[in-house]
Amino acid sequence: MSKREQQRKIKEQKQQAAKQREQTKQLMLKVATFGVAPVLLLLVLYTLFSQGPTYSPVEIADNDHVRGRDNNPVSIVVYADFQCPACATEHDNMTQVWPEIRDKAFLVFRHFPITTSHPHSWTASLYAEAAARQGRFWEMHDYLFATQSIWSALPDAEGEFDSYALELNLDIDRLHTDIESEEVIAKVRNDQRGGNASGVRGTPAVFINGRQIARPTQERIREVVEEEYAELSGG
Repeated sequence: MSKREQQRKIKEQKQQAAKQREQTKQLMLKVATFGVAPVLLLLVLYTLFSQGPTYSPVEIADNDHVRGRDNNPVSIVVYADFQCPACATEHDNMTQVWPEIRDKAFLVFRHFPITTSHPHSWTASLYAEAAARQGRFWEMHDYLFATQSIWSALPDAEGEFDSYALELNLDIDRLHTDIESEEVIAKVRNDQRGGNASGVRGTPAVFINGRQIARPTQERIREVVEEEYAELSGG
């Protein structure tokens, strides 16, 4: 695919995402205009409001977690499950290659817990997201992947997650309150909805400038980042 075709595809993805958000707004107006029964109206409005906006891999949201300088020309968007062994491998690969690409790219993490096979993944995402509200998302993110083999085997991982939070000097009472908050739950849910809409069918799913990478090895990540950076910088 040529660079012009890639740019056209990215533009189309952004337009489609904007169109979907506009359609949701129009539906809300129609529901209100045609006088749906109050209970049904409240149910519809609650559903629409609880399903916040979703973003494609070429869009960066205000509440995205970004590592690096987001004015770098190359974006890396990762959809991952904290309990997924392949995601831990991808995390290790990204950590190893990051010093070589950090001046060219920035990294975005989005939640994609697959609870059917990873029963602690949803809770892990909530802990990471709650830690973010105390400014420690990336620390908890790294901790969860580094200790995955420990907590994955536990029947109940919450006590283990609490110990990580304490080691990171988080306010544990505030953390527990935030874990149960609708904002934290919605963030995880909407990340997953956005991944589904973008064609994510498994984890890890790594997109570099909107282009999904089939095998996110260190070599492949480095290669694609270098290709994108060279084309965008004219080098």
